[in-house]
Amino acid sequence: MSPDGPILDDLDRRILNILQIDASQTNAELAELVHVSPPTCLRRVKQLRENGVIERQVAIVAPDKVGARLSAIVEITLDVQAADRMEEFERVVADEAAVLQCYRVSPGPDFVLVVQVADMPAYHALAHRLFTTHSNVRNVKAYFSTFRSKFETRIAI
Repeated sequence: MSPDGPILDDLDRRILNILQIDASQTNAELAELVHVSPPTCLRRVKQLRENGVIERQVAIVAPDKVGARLSAIVEITLDVQAADRMEEFERVVADEAAVLQCYRVSPGPDFVLVVQVADMPAYHALAHRLFTTHSNVRNVKAYFSTFRSKFETRIAI
């Protein structure tokens, strides 16, 4: 293992590239695609999970098919940027299902959130719950998606 994490060989990369495209295949199917035996493939995938390279395997749901039609990118600036106040805000947004991603950023705002809700009234309710009632939120700037031209979860390896 290197200071940046586990060292990945060619087989690890092949496994990861295929799993990022479709993680629903069986171990036997995956083994065939990466040209190794099923036991070797199973051992490698298990090792990638244990080392934290594979965080989790999920299904990606189409937002519009489940009624979550409004996407927003939201910039948040806090009044006080002390570590405990930043962590407090992160705990608040971590409990909110509509917040899909939360990033501390620099420079500019303190946080950037990716939010997915049903519609503008749902966003308004979320903004009230998370931003207007939170005493440490100084500024909120939201950008609403009018069209998603690209969405990818795959990391080039």
